[in-house]
Amino acid sequence: MDPRRTASAAWADLWLGLDVGSDIALANAMGREIIEAGLHHRRFIEHATTGFAEYAASVAPWTLERAERETGVPADAIREVAHAYATAGRAMICWTLGITEHHNAVDNVLALIDLGLLTGHVGRYGSGLNPLRGQNNVQGGGDMGALPDRLPGFQHVEDDALRAPFEAAWGVTIPPRRGWHLSAMFEAMERGDLTSLYVIGENPAQSEADQGKAVRALGGLDTLVVQDIFLTKTAELADVVLPAAAAWAETEGTVTNSERRVQRVRRALAPPGEARDDLDIVFALARRLGADWGEPSAERVWDEVRRLSPVHAGISYARLEAEGGLQWPCHDESHPGEAFLHGRLWEEPLRGRPAPFVAVEHDPPVDALDDDYPIRLTTGRRLDSYNTGVQTAGYRSPLRRGESIDLSPEDAARWRVGDGERVRVVSRRGSVEAPVRVDEGLRPGLAFMTLHFQDDVPTNVLTIDATDPASGTAEFKATAIRVERLGPDGQPGEPLAAGT
Repeated sequence: MDPRRTASAAWADLWLGLDVGSDIALANAMGREIIEAGLHHRRFIEHATTGFAEYAASVAPWTLERAERETGVPADAIREVAHAYATAGRAMICWTLGITEHHNAVDNVLALIDLGLLTGHVGRYGSGLNPLRGQNNVQGGGDMGALPDRLPGFQHVEDDALRAPFEAAWGVTIPPRRGWHLSAMFEAMERGDLTSLYVIGENPAQSEADQGKAVRALGGLDTLVVQDIFLTKTAELADVVLPAAAAWAETEGTVTNSERRVQRVRRALAPPGEARDDLDIVFALARRLGADWGEPSAERVWDEVRRLSPVHAGISYARLEAEGGLQWPCHDESHPGEAFLHGRLWEEPLRGRPAPFVAVEHDPPVDALDDDYPIRLTTGRRLDSYNTGVQTAGYRSPLRRGESIDLSPEDAARWRVGDGERVRVVSRRGSVEAPVRVDEGLRPGLAFMTLHFQDDVPTNVLTIDATDPASGTAEFKATAIRVERLGPDGQPGEPLAAGT
């Protein structure tokens, strides 16, 4: 299921080319069809879930015909995939940023979770719900509490009982309220409530939606500290830059992959020049602030994690060395680690809380199409490049061809533009110039760009910073644009409208 016919779609038995931002409409229609056909897993629903009746009522209006109008996917195709998913012996739903980079990101994910619960495709071999990670150790970052409302082990900071062991171990009082997510931080910068920022391994000056707004906010800080292995555009704005080591080769520690498997990372090389391990930098900074944590030791930090996070308690360095990796939850040193995160939902009697269905409603993209901005731009990645290009743009690749505005063959023919022709791409926030690339995987009215080459084509000048209230994720995937032909003098010429 992807608005574009990608290389992955070419391998598929069925491709559902839905309109950008219509994921919930599609998921709700699948849910309704599964229930109407009697294909839902009644025993699992009764045993392990709550809220089914409310969910069923919420999806009841989503007929296949209504979903076809909202998503652009033929009703027969929606029926086919709903029946295939519900009747499969094993089935997994995987998703990436195409689901989460929307103003209703959490609702998009909940709609998919509902389908897993409806069919019992969770907590079993070969079945599940899997957010595929775009960067190394994203899972590990979340595990360690790099979330605004969680302590290590996903323990909620607003729960007094969960917070107490951390306060005792650290000898401090932890504020009993969630912090700001990234988008809220930028809002706080604009208000003047956030005046100092410490950025580790991130390039928000180029990765944030509405790039001009982000750069202005960063430039207005009293103090900006950046810790990174490259002098990023964010680092160029910083008051202090702390050169860090490359975690994959120059540090000791652990990494956690998307199946929750914790593995050891071992130092192979010493960091170059004045670069230092992230842990060394943080310990040294703590010492300057009056807290002496002793000598930096990745194993000692990990042992603290094990003491405070029950799901990591049984994962010792000795076991990681001997067994090559362990999956959490791993409750003690005799525990093998749980292969299926939600396997408990099948236990008799049910262990822990039942899983809730959550009714969610379709909500179209914020940046609406109209006569002035008639084209839907969606952004994403290309296989050979990485994020804002910090780690890849400085190296040659036979696969790399730089940034472009990708258009469907039909749109390119209608607008009389060809491969390589430079055009001006305009949104309600700004404009960029880029060469055209004709892509047969795009449908009429849909365009595609990446954020890999921000120094050459700052795509995020175009994107909207409408954010999901729960996750703070911006709607990178749904921008309204127009394309203008450039005259011989390089000045914008006639707009190319979707209907012309």
